[in-house]
Amino acid sequence: ALYEGTTPIEPEKTPEEGYHFTEDMTTKAIKWIRQQKALMPDKPFFTYIAPGATHAPHHVPKEWADRYKGKFDKGWDKLREETFARQKQLGVIPPDCQLTARSEGVPAWDTIADKMKPVLARQMEVYAGFLEHTDHHVGRLIDTLRDLGILDNTLIFVIIGDNGASAEGSLQGTFNEMVTLTGFGHLETAEFLSAKLDELGGVEAYNHYAVGWAHALDTPYQWTKQVASHFGGTRNGMIVHWPTGIKARGDIRSQFHHVIDVAPTILEAARLPEPVFVNGVQQRPIEGVSMVYSFDDPAVAGRHETQYFEMMGQWALYDDGWLLSTKVNRAPWEAFGPANTDPLNNQVFQLYNLNQSWNQEEDVAAKYPQKVKQMRAKFLA
Repeated sequence: ALYEGTTPIEPEKTPEEGYHFTEDMTTKAIKWIRQQKALMPDKPFFTYIAPGATHAPHHVPKEWADRYKGKFDKGWDKLREETFARQKQLGVIPPDCQLTARSEGVPAWDTIADKMKPVLARQMEVYAGFLEHTDHHVGRLIDTLRDLGILDNTLIFVIIGDNGASAEGSLQGTFNEMVTLTGFGHLETAEFLSAKLDELGGVEAYNHYAVGWAHALDTPYQWTKQVASHFGGTRNGMIVHWPTGIKARGDIRSQFHHVIDVAPTILEAARLPEPVFVNGVQQRPIEGVSMVYSFDDPAVAGRHETQYFEMMGQWALYDDGWLLSTKVNRAPWEAFGPANTDPLNNQVFQLYNLNQSWNQEEDVAAKYPQKVKQMRAKFLA
């Protein structure tokens, strides 16, 4: 169901004829930006574009998925190792970072039956094609800004994901995610999935990849989406581009920040006051912290000192370089597993000094019981 404002919109063609929402919304954004600059060339504009990609279901034209044929035949354990090595080479993780152990319940690739491996590899080929397809359309938007001569003076944030990779596709992946989420995943046998191999990513499918791929895509962390206590479920990469306003080129910033910091960053960069009233309604104060201070100083101390995370009885508190985490009590793929009925009091805690264990590799809760007690009280407050 597609709307423009409150008006229902019928796309000009069907998915069978080649319609894809990512392409359509990008085209709409491009037209809108060109219209703004034609009517009011000196006036700044604001665009927020949030594609459904690459959330499940992973839908992409077959030719995009086929670009990755054979690329994932080695499996998710190999993908995790290769990703980890590439992250170190690029400098996006610390050089002394250690790869975390496989999360409990995630199967090793070597234990997978041979008849399932082609199905699992295809799931990831489809996802990779979906991701590249999305990147292509982000590129169309960037090309438009360049064509209009405003690319260098447009502040751009590219936030890659809204959580960790999703482990909601079951241990074997699924042709129809709704089957798995409603408790009937056992109906999708290896024979069934093999027969549907060529339909993955197409209009008949509502497909999602297996847990092992999600775990690999959250390298170098443990866990995945839904697990608010671990960075594998919450931490994402972000690109900031603004050549006119930022002297640095290709640098990495490692200060701790949260998505609530994007709005205050835009306000400071645009030299706008925080709105106190919007349409006559008084606003709560913005709780985020502007990131502008870090744009030209990679070594400056971070200013976002405390942040909490919580989902489904699992939570974490970041506080000045430390992270208090609840031990995972239910895996994301256990849709019908026991929930923690007393999430605030009946918890096992893990403590991480992020200056020494950047990706929660070493739990030091037993070593610092007073710190655990202090941070737990701060979370409750």
